Parts: sequence; structure tokens; C-alpha cells
Amino acid sequence: MHRSFVVVLAAGLAVTVPALAGQINTGGETGAYHATFCPPVIKALAKNKFDFTCNASDGSLENIQRTTGDPAQVGFTQLDVFSLESDNLGNQALFTRIRSDIARECLFLVTRNRGVTNFGQVASVASQLHFILPPQKSGSAGTFQLLQRIDPEGLGLARNVTYASSVDEAINQALGSQDAVTLFVQFPDPTNARFKAITKQGGNIIPVIDRSILRQEADGEKIYFAEETEITPAKWNKSAEKIVTACTPMLLFTGASDRIADTNARKDQDDLVRTLRGLAVEDLRPKESTLTVLWRKTKALSATSVEKMMDLTDKAREQAKPTIDAAMKKAKDMAEDAKKQGQILIDKAQKATGN
Repeated sequence: MHRSFVVVLAAGLAVTVPALAGQINTGGETGAYHATFCPPVIKALAKNKFDFTCNASDGSLENIQRTTGDPAQVGFTQLDVFSLESDNLGNQALFTRIRSDIARECLFLVTRNRGVTNFGQVASVASQLHFILPPQKSGSAGTFQLLQRIDPEGLGLARNVTYASSVDEAINQALGSQDAVTLFVQFPDPTNARFKAITKQGGNIIPVIDRSILRQEADGEKIYFAEETEITPAKWNKSAEKIVTACTPMLLFTGASDRIADTNARKDQDDLVRTLRGLAVEDLRPKESTLTVLWRKTKALSATSVEKMMDLTDKAREQAKPTIDAAMKKAKDMAEDAKKQGQILIDKAQKATGN
């Protein structure tokens, strides 16, 4: 992006100098944002005379923070995290959404407990579980925060929440305990080493889908979509394992141009947004990759199928409530009994010592 900006010198003179090439903030250098999705966007922009480079970052949250500080910067983020941070900042007018139709990332819960099959079960006992999440600045951690906000009486009651150094470390830690759970957000790819590691360690992948989750919107746009996706690849004697989970669009965004003081830079920004919005979505996607094949297999569900999934989570919450109430009553009774027994021991000790 060829732009100019004004530097005010000590003598009071204003000099116009060329700005550096524009940057698209991505994520880790080996991650999908940086390695898979950014290059096609750079290539498409170059054909339209825009000079941009891919710039690694810690992911969605940092990309939003960078654009908050410099509206000329462009970045990738999860739409759900973007919605959360916009609300936290109290001003969605800080940003301009460019495209949210390039790809979707899906939500997955992982635990070693094979008896858990749906989100309703996890949400119902959230207060008793240990949630081990990816790094606190990661998109996955942001998604967890939004889900807690959406479900204050379920997942919102989770209190034992810690953060690992990476997604893979969070998964490893969660699979090392029977009452631990992790959540991560990723493009669905059963051939990915992460999914293979979960299968190898006997992990249980749980879909993240609930009536309240699918109801979420931001500026009239749905944040989550129910999609059927593969979690293990097909083999010669076995079909691919699939689950239905919530997926959130990957968003390409920048700062609002009216935050840019320089007139020419502001016009460049508007031109950039118009150009990206006018491109065919195929020009912004990787042409040949595993993800391209998987998108053809991933499909949105019919309203009837989605309703069946919602019924499962609703029933799980209803069935879990009496059990939870009984467990809480038992814990209370045990605490009261322990208190009584402790008082008896104190009385005996005082009697023995003559106090």
C-alpha cells in the first residue's frame, strides 16, 4: 500500500515522506492465517497495485489491538473474538469489516472423559471442571470468554480456568486429567497433527453447539454457524468420523478510515477496502490445499438437523440439573458433618486438658 505521511520536524516544518508497505497482521508463522490465507490476499492486492506484506503476531486479539492503535493496519481475526473485543472496547466504529466469507473456523472441546458427548453436559457441570485453555491472548481464549458471556448460568460458572503455553500444551494437559477440559478453535482438518495427537492419546472431541450460541449476532450478522465437519480421516475400512459443531467466520478487517488524519492515506484506505470487497472470494482463498478439499466436504446443516442437535444439549442440561443439585446438597451435608465432627474433637480436647 503506497501511502505518505507527514512528519513535523523540530524547526516546525512539515515534510511528506513515503510510508512503509502496508501489513496484514496474521498469527504464528506456521499457523493458517500466516502461511495459508495471507499469501493469496497479498497476491490479489499486488495485482491491484497495493504493496502489502504478511506480518506475524500472537493472533486474533493482538491483531485487533494493533489496528486499534493504527487504523491503517489490516488483520485476520475470528468473528466471535472481534465481536467480543469490539464490545469490550465500547466502540465498534473503530473498525471496518472487509470480508467474512473466505473461511470458517470451528470450535472443539477436548477431554479424556468418554462419557461426555455434547456441550450441554459440559456447561451443566462447568463449576466442577478444570478448564485448561490455550494462551490468554489467543483466539481460543477469547472464544471461551464469549461463550461464558452467552451462557452465564452454565459455562459462565466455570471458575477453575488456567492457561497453557500453546494450544497443543493445553490439549496435553487436559488429556492428563479426568475432570479437565480444553477448548480450541481451528480450521477443520482431520489430517492436522493436532487432531491426530488427540486420537492417539484417546481424547474425546466434543462439539460446541447450543441454542444460545447459534442465536448470537453482531450488527445483524450471525457469529456462529452449525456445520458438519470431519475430525478423523477416512480409512480403507472405516468412514471419516464427523461431528456437528459451531463454526465462526474468519474476518479480514481494518481500521475505520475516518480515524486516519491524512487525506491521501484515508483515500488509500477506502480504495483498499473497495478493492478487497470487489474481488471474487476464490481469489482470496488458497487454490490447492488440504483445506480447499475439506471445505467441499464441510456442509451447513438443515434447520431440522440443527434442531435435533439443540434438543440433545437442552436434554443434557435438564438431566444434569437434579444430579448437580444432589451433588451440591451432598457436599453441603458433608461440610456440615465435618464441622460437627471437628467441634466434637475440640470439645474432647478441651475436656482432656481441663480448659
